[in-house]
Amino acid sequence: MPGLKQIIEALEPIEGGWRGSIPDTWLQGRTSYGGLSAALALHAAQQSEGDLPPLRSALVAFVGPLSGDVVIRASRLRRGRNATFIQADVESDAGLGLRATFVFMGTVESKVTHEVGTAPDFSRPSPADTTYKGENSNFFIQNFELLDRRDATVGPTEWLRWARLQERDGLDPMVELVCIADCLPPAALKLVGGPAPVSSMTWQLNVLGPQPRTTDGWWLLRASADYAREGSSSQEMAIWNADGRPIAQQMQSVAIFA
Repeated sequence: MPGLKQIIEALEPIEGGWRGSIPDTWLQGRTSYGGLSAALALHAAQQSEGDLPPLRSALVAFVGPLSGDVVIRASRLRRGRNATFIQADVESDAGLGLRATFVFMGTVESKVTHEVGTAPDFSRPSPADTTYKGENSNFFIQNFELLDRRDATVGPTEWLRWARLQERDGLDPMVELVCIADCLPPAALKLVGGPAPVSSMTWQLNVLGPQPRTTDGWWLLRASADYAREGSSSQEMAIWNADGRPIAQQMQSVAIFA
């Protein structure tokens, strides 16, 4: 079962991009797990331009299904004094599957300092906790170790989950973060009461700091649906590290066919 690092290392340079493959062990339904597709796009963006500052924001559109052989292309949109914008596309035989715009920006001197987003009261897993490892799953979840909070403190359209990649050694920290950031079911699925066909449409991730760090690979993820009507859902998401520091804020649009 290839991990993220192995998938990245297997990418083959071609004219104007890279050629690779999405293993079946990273699929969710008929398409690639969104976090994997976005992580490959980010890796391509990082390789396309030298001496990039840290990633600050990612805007991702899930245009169509991705599976099997893929081609990834990245191009600079603009490089200014402080920020660099790079677009990355991931295509398969079915056509364009993902288009992402990544914004890289270094720190600048500012008199403004403000931070909110206290982590939920949910301690990171200890050796005594029974976590879920998805080895027996046929989908992408087999690449993760998870612990969900399922008591009454979790809202009716909310997920709260500790997650880490089972194979994470040697990964770029930003690529690891992007891969794991999408590792929650759509929050509005809780209103359906069971599995249902869903599709993420767009996703925005804002990184809160120049370098994401955590302990033992654990990240705390939260998703909460604010709106679900006529097949369209909007949800807010957040990520904290193992010490309760806010790492990223997110928003996602999800189509629900139920």
